[in-house]
Amino acid sequence: MVVFVLENVKPVLRGELSRWLFEVKAGVFTGRVSALVRDELWDLIAQKLDHGSAVMIYPKNCEQGFDARILGNPSRSLVDIEGVLLVKV
Repeated sequence: MVVFVLENVKPVLRGELSRWLFEVKAGVFTGRVSALVRDELWDLIAQKLDHGSAVMIYPKNCEQGFDARILGNPSRSLVDIEGVLLVKV
């Protein structure tokens, strides 16, 4: 399962993501796609992000069971402390 959270992006980007994922709330997309499709969607978001921000959370074989990536200038940031991801406000 993958989760994307988008802020301040153009509606066309949300429309393109909705072809692959379920938009559970404005800007919050989730679904089950292959790692290849997930990475292609992340590349698409990076290309069309403009002044917005994006967070991707996806499964990873580690202690927390997931990893995350951030693009743009989100209101929060992720900090990796000895392999554990924490949210910095």
